[in-house]
Amino acid sequence: MLEPQGEYVVIKAKENGVNVIGLTRGKDTRFHHAEKLDKGEVMIAQFTEHTSAIKVRGKAVILTKHGLVVSGEDDGEQG
Repeated sequence: MLEPQGEYVVIKAKENGVNVIGLTRGKDTRFHHAEKLDKGEVMIAQFTEHTSAIKVRGKAVILTKHGLVVSGEDDGEQG
């Protein structure tokens, strides 16, 4: 059985056209992968030796071992 290399995140789109973008590790941070999700679609992404960050643009629910985050919604912050 293969051991997981990194932590996973679950992303569920709450609207059509949610962008999920993988960013690289190293001296320069660069985009290396992008997916577009439609409402209701779920993506399971993994942090690896190549992926150091995942950017989510649009309304989505993101579940990590640290908790649940909702993106793309006004949370009342000013500024």
